[in-house]
Amino acid sequence: MKVAVYGQTYQDDAIEFLVELLDELKNEAAEVYIEEDFFTLYQQKGYKETYQTFSSTNGLDATFDMFVSFGGDGTILRATTFVKDLGIPIVGVNTGRLGFLSTFKKEDVRKVVKEFVQGAYTIVERSLVQLNTESLDAQFGDLNFALNEITVSRKDTTSMITVETHLNGEYLTSYWADGLIVSTPTGSTGYSLSCGGPVIVPTAKSLVLTPIAPHNLSARPLVISDDTIIRLKVSGREENHLVSLDSRIASLENGQELSIKKAPFTIKMIEYTSENFLKTLRNKLLWGEDKRN
Repeated sequence: MKVAVYGQTYQDDAIEFLVELLDELKNEAAEVYIEEDFFTLYQQKGYKETYQTFSSTNGLDATFDMFVSFGGDGTILRATTFVKDLGIPIVGVNTGRLGFLSTFKKEDVRKVVKEFVQGAYTIVERSLVQLNTESLDAQFGDLNFALNEITVSRKDTTSMITVETHLNGEYLTSYWADGLIVSTPTGSTGYSLSCGGPVIVPTAKSLVLTPIAPHNLSARPLVISDDTIIRLKVSGREENHLVSLDSRIASLENGQELSIKKAPFTIKMIEYTSENFLKTLRNKLLWGEDKRN
């Protein structure tokens, strides 16, 4: 078994659970690679055992069986920038807070290995969205994709922006709002949900357009087919607006066209039998906690 391990370097408390994972992987004679900055933190905690390392540019390939992410959902979003289109299945150990993507409790970290070896899991392929615009190629490079959402929003003003929106070449509307979210099913439990968007199961072939604080209260979230090509053009009082791809953000001059569509590859997530999406949904949204149920 060949395993890559990644975590945020500001999360010191993750190291004790990393040690447990490494111990369990040793029992399985696994070949382990640790992200180089995370490995440096591991060494700074006084651990002497050496491991091979990887970075965002080298060390990973399609031969890995698993990519373990220590952190919250944001850490998994950053993990996708390492995995890209390599097809390495990702699993998250939650050392953060909410955790719709990073579902495994840190106290159960050994089960990540045990249940994987037992085959008590399925691989769920998560679709991504991809941004195409020449103006941002230099800023995003080959990381022009997002697992959760692509968002346009106002930048240097409290005034709203206008987001002219076309779907497959046909004019939809011009959203007058703080911004617009183009969300995948995976991202439906993220920013889109907090702005009133629907929850969508990860395997649905859909995207969601969710306006952010729209001036027209009739502007509601819209679910569309994921083979739709979305074109956006922003105008407003200021010269620039923001474009974000998950946690990566850039400034763009108003009036330029953004083309958004489904990415040509997927991210594989390991969904354990004990930690499936519906169970996570119930637990995180506290469904059934009302005593009247």
